[in-house]
Amino acid sequence: MNIIKHSLAVLGMIAAPAFAAGQVTISIDAGKPGPVINKNVYGQFAEHLGTGIYEGMYVGLKSNIPNTRGWRNDVVGALKELHVPLVRWPGGCFADTYHWRDGVGPQDKRPGNVHANGAIEEINAVGTHEFFDLIDMLGADAYVNGNVGTGSVQEMSDWVEYMTSDGGSPLARLRAQNGHEKPFKVAYFGIGNELWGCGGNMKPDYYANLYSNYENFLRAPEKSRPKMIASGGNGFDTAWTDVLSKELKGRTVGISVHQYTIPGSSWEVKGKDLGFKEDEWMSTLANTLKMDQLVKNHVAVLDKHDPEKKIGLMVDEWGTWYDEAGARSALFQQNSLRDALVAALSFHIFHEHAERVPMTTIAQMVNVLQAMILTDKEKMVLTPTYYTFQMYVPFQDARSLPLAIKDNTSYTLGATTIPGVSASAARAKDGKVYLALVNTDPSKAVDVAVNVAGTMVKGAAGKVLTSATMDAHNTFQNPQVIKPAAFSARAAGGKLAIKVPAKAVMVVALEE
Repeated sequence: MNIIKHSLAVLGMIAAPAFAAGQVTISIDAGKPGPVINKNVYGQFAEHLGTGIYEGMYVGLKSNIPNTRGWRNDVVGALKELHVPLVRWPGGCFADTYHWRDGVGPQDKRPGNVHANGAIEEINAVGTHEFFDLIDMLGADAYVNGNVGTGSVQEMSDWVEYMTSDGGSPLARLRAQNGHEKPFKVAYFGIGNELWGCGGNMKPDYYANLYSNYENFLRAPEKSRPKMIASGGNGFDTAWTDVLSKELKGRTVGISVHQYTIPGSSWEVKGKDLGFKEDEWMSTLANTLKMDQLVKNHVAVLDKHDPEKKIGLMVDEWGTWYDEAGARSALFQQNSLRDALVAALSFHIFHEHAERVPMTTIAQMVNVLQAMILTDKEKMVLTPTYYTFQMYVPFQDARSLPLAIKDNTSYTLGATTIPGVSASAARAKDGKVYLALVNTDPSKAVDVAVNVAGTMVKGAAGKVLTSATMDAHNTFQNPQVIKPAAFSARAAGGKLAIKVPAKAVMVVALEE
């Protein structure tokens, strides 16, 4: 890392040779700001799977692992560094069989049961009150997902009333009896999850009617009324978006879509999380970039039925999904530099569609799929994806800026070619222009010239995340194998040149 940092610093001092043939030029128009990148694009998803909640985040008051109200201090502290804006809970497919009354009242009197087709034994130690404890600690908004699959209108209506009603309601009195007198703040409420699959194998027209019924009875005081999100389709299937965007009214602010990235095309053998060869590096990144066309397809449908842009596309499950890595925890996988690039490329796509994509939640926070954090009993390690989220914090609620890439490089392997450089720019709330760069080529560094219209850029400073190997990752034995290194460059002759290492993510603030 020190070698990389040194070479980049030297580059900023000898900019003239960098402007040779083959250089990529990025031009930013700071005078024509675009839509705001909603901070909720950087949302998180926490589901009761494996050790994603228990051990990974919640250990209980009696644990020897330092905790606050049962939540691990180390994990919560690390997540706070990401400025987590939003957390979706309790699922996912878990939500399709979750009955909220099992998770309130004294913990020692809560029933244990089995959820999600027998795959999960649930102790219900984490329920509504515990979840909002986490939300309070993180300073985040709550996105609660209700149970349509095995629930009822009455049950969901009662839950919303329990969480949001004031002192006069019987359920509000029950909430106070259980330790929380004031209403919880539920920013968003999702009516069901994956109704096309684990949520009930429904058709979109059938769900549209169900949704209208549920939405009508989910009543709450105006001051604490959550915004409603409809459960949409899977991946490129726009039929659900088409039907729902025509039918939904009222408090509906979004339709969800789920899209996971796998190395190949087979869900039966998805590919390894580590030890992969370059063909799986390429296929994973190429599949990630398909998110752009997916969003465009769904947005085209929304634009047809919702020209006033009142309904957003909520990508509330996304990220990498590999073959499970051992039997330590359900859906556990290691997290490598490849995942960091997947996250960054996805951010750039979401930024590009900021007007229509106001929320995404990566799957998932801890120990499951593309996690921020991995734990093993008292041990904790931060992943490359964690560091990518940390580097992109300035883009939360930043104003997107038009950006053009000229003479971009290409990364080719076999019959597949993808852009060599991906970039995104925005003016953050601190007033600075931030530029994010990804070099997808695992072997070749790239020289990038940066211009900001109407401004003489003096330099750049920020962080770069890269490593010598494609599957570089942190372990409990070696927790700092890969982490960001400081980067800085100075302009020469009014021109700024940045050398982006191979297989790297970089975020810099430009000095104007």
